[in-house]
Amino acid sequence: MTTSVHPAGAGAHARALLTLGLPLVGSHLAQFAITMTDTLMIGWYSVTDLAALTIAGSIYFTLFLVGAGFAFAVMPVVATAVEQRDSRQVRRVTRMGMWLSILYGIVIIPFLVFSEGIFLAFAQEPEVAERAGLYLKIAGIGLIPNLLIMVLKSYFSALEKTQAVLFVTLAMAALNAAVNYLLIFGHFGAPELGIAGAAIASILIQMAGLAWLVAYAQRATPEFDLFRNPHRPDWDAFHQVFSLGWPIGLTSLAEVGLFTASSIMMGWIGVLELAAHGIALQIASATFMVHIGLSQAVTVRAGQALGRSDVGALRLGAGVGLSLSMAFVVLTVAAFLLVPGFLIELFLAPDEPDLEEIVRIGVLFLALAALFQVVDAAQVMALGMLRGVQDTRVPMIMAALSYWGLGIPSSYVLAFVLGWGGVGLWLGLVIGLALAAVLLSHRFWLGASVR
Repeated sequence: MTTSVHPAGAGAHARALLTLGLPLVGSHLAQFAITMTDTLMIGWYSVTDLAALTIAGSIYFTLFLVGAGFAFAVMPVVATAVEQRDSRQVRRVTRMGMWLSILYGIVIIPFLVFSEGIFLAFAQEPEVAERAGLYLKIAGIGLIPNLLIMVLKSYFSALEKTQAVLFVTLAMAALNAAVNYLLIFGHFGAPELGIAGAAIASILIQMAGLAWLVAYAQRATPEFDLFRNPHRPDWDAFHQVFSLGWPIGLTSLAEVGLFTASSIMMGWIGVLELAAHGIALQIASATFMVHIGLSQAVTVRAGQALGRSDVGALRLGAGVGLSLSMAFVVLTVAAFLLVPGFLIELFLAPDEPDLEEIVRIGVLFLALAALFQVVDAAQVMALGMLRGVQDTRVPMIMAALSYWGLGIPSSYVLAFVLGWGGVGLWLGLVIGLALAAVLLSHRFWLGASVR
């Protein structure tokens, strides 16, 4: 890459990132609201079902993010192709991203269908394992539509049509809340299905969301003719998306696996601890959506800079994106430390018998979540920068070493060997995320990626 002589100023980069990133942040928050709605309503319905949803949701989200690596790979490649005015490459890469998503879903769905035995093998309580297995057996049907939605979102994001992504995701969130209300509690004559109702609602909104995005692609981007010959393979594009996508997927597996393992280990401690853990993770994950949105905006901008061979814009844009992320960290840390009890109680029915104990445990977990906000934001922003320049394999190794090599063992030792319980588990999360932030940031800023 050659250095731009007159890269745009920080103010221009901030405006461009916010214009691109705020709808992405909003869409991620809306997407997260779907999961949040499930957690809130199931929490009001049954603490046992909430514990089951905590485990089942962690497994589903982990497997989903691994497959979404192919969708995330589409984003920087399409952004670079658009900058180079290569419309054929845009279509080829997006189509092959869809192919890979479908193939992945076909492989994974059987594991979701037979997941109850897996939960029992990990020493979960039988009732929790049964309810979690029921959820995944139903929700697994929607995995492929969900992955295809992610490919189209990446496509639109790379084209800077992020408002469409936001509007569709908001509609999906609203529809999910309505169908949940009907099917979880059995209102207006609908059957009372509990956790199964939440799973059915997820399938319905995923099918609707996919239909909306396909229709919008046909209407708003006819120049790319995205769905022309969808059956036709393009092995060069297939290999490019696969080569970039599988390390992204495994990086996501390493990170989300850290949290999934913490949920499994928390289940060994107790149902109340697991319920409090699930609520605290939901709250911390909600704020994390902001950083994911900004990270993806940085990915697009970096991909564009790569297409122009403009290393000056790449570095300045990355720095501005990181500064915006850290500014939001300050706000979330304040909320977690000042009003933790209020946040925890939002997820529980007022007449819940164990309300006081769950809140007590959850407040401790949120204090530790405040501690890792800085490092969590730093590591996801660094990943976004690296993906923008199509650097995914070394970051994958760094993530695996951080989350699995250090984070999970630290959680286990602190929780069970030293006897610190749930607090120890959360401190292990902080340690793993901190190492990832250091390694990934060093890779981008001092490594070869931006030279």
